[in-house]
Amino acid sequence: MSMRSTSNNLIIIILESLSSNRELILQLTRREITSRYTGSFFGLAWSIINPLLLLLVYTFVFSVIFKTRWNLEGTTNHGNFALVLFIGMILHTLIAEVLSQAPNKILQNINYVKKVVFPLEILNVVSVLSALIHAFISFTVLIIAVTIFNGMPPFSIILLPIIVFPFALLTLGISWILSSLGVFFRDLSQIIGIFITALMFLAPIFYPISALPRGWQSYVYLNPLTFPIEQSRAIILFSKDIEWQSLFNYSAVSLVIFLFGFWWHLKTRDTFADVL
Repeated sequence: MSMRSTSNNLIIIILESLSSNRELILQLTRREITSRYTGSFFGLAWSIINPLLLLLVYTFVFSVIFKTRWNLEGTTNHGNFALVLFIGMILHTLIAEVLSQAPNKILQNINYVKKVVFPLEILNVVSVLSALIHAFISFTVLIIAVTIFNGMPPFSIILLPIIVFPFALLTLGISWILSSLGVFFRDLSQIIGIFITALMFLAPIFYPISALPRGWQSYVYLNPLTFPIEQSRAIILFSKDIEWQSLFNYSAVSLVIFLFGFWWHLKTRDTFADVL
């Protein structure tokens, strides 16, 4: 069977699973979001309060205490660095939330493993959807802050989903791999915490790529966070167009990882019950 035929078959299986289980996915996503705030006084309002408080903290610490600058179209607005940093942290939080849960995703749902008809692959889909909803709320807070600091954001901001979508696919593919491996290697959940921290500091979240030695700059793009962070900043803050060729390349790699992750999950899930 050719590579293209295998890819097409995997895509068909994924789409059929998502379509036939869409109500279950929505139900589990709703439960995962609401369970996070169950028992708290403000409830779901925390999904808005958290990113708002983070943005206020970033603005105060970096613009008032450290007086940090990140040039934005020739201005020296004190809030610019907080906005630049916040974009990076939103995307890092998205992938960190999903990958930190992935190694234990199957282990924490052993009752589903025993049910032959339950589609285990949707557990990771639910994690990604939940993280995307929180990221959407954070981006909404960001856009409001951009409007306050710099006026109406550029029209190019409507292209943001085009950047986030392949990033979400890549994250889902990696999470499928990690959740499968987590069944066999219980120490993986400890290792992944170090990996997530490394992703943060090896991405241009706290610094521009231009601040790195020229010989190191190309290596930063091996970090899956770098491209979506740079392009999100470009369209939201710097009024620049998307680098379409780079987006195509990033999307192609994301699709490969997404399909491989699903293939790996299919190949290993029949052994989950024996191990658990």
